[in-house]
Amino acid sequence: MPFFKFENIKISAMSAAVPRNKVDIDSFSNLFGNEKVQKFQNSTGIYSLRKTVEHQTASDLAYAAAVNLLANKDVSKQEIGALIFGSLSPDYRRPTTACVLHKRLGLSKDCAAFDISLGCSAFVYGITSVCSLMQTSNINKALLLVGETVSKFANPQDSSMAMLFGDGGAAILLEKDNTTLPIYSCLKTDGTGYQAIIAPAGGMRNTCPSAKEYTDEDGIVRNLYNSHMQGANVFAFSISEVPRTIKDFLSKTNQGINDYDCIALHQANKFILQMIAKKLNADWVKFPICLDRYGNTSAPSIPMAICDRYGMSNAMNDIYILASGFGVGLSWGVSSFHVSCADIYPIIETDEIFTEGIINGINDFIKD
Repeated sequence: MPFFKFENIKISAMSAAVPRNKVDIDSFSNLFGNEKVQKFQNSTGIYSLRKTVEHQTASDLAYAAAVNLLANKDVSKQEIGALIFGSLSPDYRRPTTACVLHKRLGLSKDCAAFDISLGCSAFVYGITSVCSLMQTSNINKALLLVGETVSKFANPQDSSMAMLFGDGGAAILLEKDNTTLPIYSCLKTDGTGYQAIIAPAGGMRNTCPSAKEYTDEDGIVRNLYNSHMQGANVFAFSISEVPRTIKDFLSKTNQGINDYDCIALHQANKFILQMIAKKLNADWVKFPICLDRYGNTSAPSIPMAICDRYGMSNAMNDIYILASGFGVGLSWGVSSFHVSCADIYPIIETDEIFTEGIINGINDFIKD
């Protein structure tokens, strides 16, 4: 497996943001029935979600997290040498959303900015990508932004998706530091599972098909623009490949699972996380959980879980974190890093919408 070791680079701050719009899972009882909702809550551990309103995007959430981070760290925007945005919920088909965020944040022209089109593994892939840029360049500070509005892809009549996915965003600041311990990462892919989680319409393969809804063999209502998930296949992948890869990673780094203070996994659902913990023989107390209040937020779920657990803490100590993201692609990876509790900020709420970016007609374009 591709294995990475990055010297003299540290995660120096972490922030996360969610929409103010809260949706209680109990509210789905009128649509799906009390029994189905109760069963869903018991199996996933999800009791509420945060969902964006119209025109609010993943970049709005990531932007709010980034502004909060930069203000708390008192970092000059001119110091940021790279910005990577990891998401499968871009603002537009083009341009890349990183360029929109670059503009909104007021970063220097001397800054590389691009997107990584990944979902559940975007945080780990993003950390690895940012570190790779910094290790081989004169970039001293960089931002990794991750965000997702998966709820917008779920058909409201699809009980397997509508209650599962929430929206969120996060910002991570990385900088060079000669005194820090190494960051390790490994990345993996199984493209044979590309249809396991897929929104078939809207890309260049199938640009504008009919949005007519259909009912599949499981009685789930969807259209081709909605997310489709092969639940059994995703579950089997998650509880087999992920613990196996984590064990390989531990072997490669000559460490044990108990060497870590925190084991931050993609917030898929509580049962999957418990199964992985059991296979790793790891202490469940070390697993931060935020999906009960925010749902499965895909790309930002790992930093959200970390911010949720440590953001309200008054502790000043460093913590050693093992992180693993896994899902759509199929794509997954593992990363380990140290971060100070003092530099992990509480999750914030935001209603912010980049109104300049709403383009409904020719008159909405910037003329200058």
